[in-house]
Amino acid sequence: MNATFPVLTTMAIVPLAGALLLWLVPPLRRQGRVIGLLFALATLGVGIWTLARFDFSQAGAIQLTETHSWIPMLGVSWALGVNGLGLAMLLLTAFLVPLVLLASWGEIPADQQGLFSGLVLVLEAFVVVIFAARDVFLFYICFEAMLVPVYFLIGRFGGERRRRAALKFLLYSLAGGLIMLVGVVALYVYGPRGEGAYLVENLVGQITASTTAGRWIFASFFIAFAIKAPMVPVHTWLPDTAEQATPGTSVLLIGVLDKIGTYGMAALVLPLFPRESAWAAPVILVLAVVGIIYGGLAAIAQDNLYRLISYTSISHFGFMVLGLFVGSQIAATGAMVYMVAHGLSIAGLYLVSGFLARRTGTVAISELGGMQRVMPLIAGTFLISGLASIALPGLSGFVPEWMVLTGTFSKSVPLGVVAVLGVIIAAVYVLLPYQRVFTGAPARERVGSADLDGREKLVLVPVIAAMLAVGLAPAPLTDAFEDVAGQVAAAVEAPGETAALATVPTAPADPAVAVVIAEGNTK
Repeated sequence: MNATFPVLTTMAIVPLAGALLLWLVPPLRRQGRVIGLLFALATLGVGIWTLARFDFSQAGAIQLTETHSWIPMLGVSWALGVNGLGLAMLLLTAFLVPLVLLASWGEIPADQQGLFSGLVLVLEAFVVVIFAARDVFLFYICFEAMLVPVYFLIGRFGGERRRRAALKFLLYSLAGGLIMLVGVVALYVYGPRGEGAYLVENLVGQITASTTAGRWIFASFFIAFAIKAPMVPVHTWLPDTAEQATPGTSVLLIGVLDKIGTYGMAALVLPLFPRESAWAAPVILVLAVVGIIYGGLAAIAQDNLYRLISYTSISHFGFMVLGLFVGSQIAATGAMVYMVAHGLSIAGLYLVSGFLARRTGTVAISELGGMQRVMPLIAGTFLISGLASIALPGLSGFVPEWMVLTGTFSKSVPLGVVAVLGVIIAAVYVLLPYQRVFTGAPARERVGSADLDGREKLVLVPVIAAMLAVGLAPAPLTDAFEDVAGQVAAAVEAPGETAALATVPTAPADPAVAVVIAEGNTK
């Protein structure tokens, strides 16, 4: 459905307005905690309004569209719209941001809360546009612009080596952005000219590059998204960054921002470059399963909780990429549900680890032990989040991992076997640290340490509830992603039928036309 009111633009403007208010009106900075949280909750409210306006019977089509000419000479438009996947990522972002701001009350000094909250809100505004962008140029601009608030969130509020970590993050991300810029320029050269030249729906099937040039353009986008995801071997920025960033920043960085990598693969790379994606899929799939195994083994070797969690994420992103490129609709659906489920479990792990570190002064596993007797709520939350990340039935990670594995085995038994080894490794990298940190007798100086307080419970309870909801009732997500996953899988499986299989439909205003399109997509 087309938007009569620019709800997606509003969802981007609300957090940006909150940031500007905090930065331009100095007296309000003293109330940065409250103001930031209020604007984040307002953004969540707009997200719920967006959800209410979305037609799930056409979840594979782009809805709530807004299109305005922006740079006519280049054919660039301010064009927003979402399908089921884009909507889910918007809601995940809007759900996590207020929790991160609420969690930060105990770790960011009051006189710095205005700056911290403003940076988080600016970041949220850019992310909203990225997940809703239908114009490749607009996507790229926000893809690069979001680096600025993230750089300051890491470099200003992180640990002792925060500046080095922030610089490493920036260099990797800028490298990916510059590589993508080559592809963005190439789309102007080889794509359609005139109004709406960068609209995804206008580019699908209309890129006239030769086979060689098309592969280079594909590579420019894929490499940028692989760095963001992050995939092995361009992943090394993540552990260093996660170790130095605040837990809240890591939640946004890994739970939301890194999903831009896998989202970009599903929303841009596969629809625009189906032949090139099919050509590169064997190498991508090998890298994905290597990432699954490597990330899991590296996690087991860590003594720092933050680094351990970051390496588990590298393993999980391997599952997501595997599901997207293996050519199975079931696996692709699972990969998309995985994006949401991982965002929830990573939020639980990082936030509760931050609460633990605030009480003990360390995240070194070797310096902890027996915390379950001292802090049973922290121990329980860590265990639930960890079990969700390793796909315990009934929690958020089970259904997506099962779908990815099922779809993978239907296409390649060797890939499926290697991925299953990653599942076994996952049990070790969650349960072994839990045993070392939480079981046994606590050190004498830990006895009497406080458990979760009311505010921290308010942060973690919604996360656990969301993990349970996705685990026990995944149907709304799988139904919302089914059509999008079909388009993604078809792009890899039958790349020769580009126009029919890799199209990015926009929901028509006429219900009769919608029925015709829906019937055509099922053939």
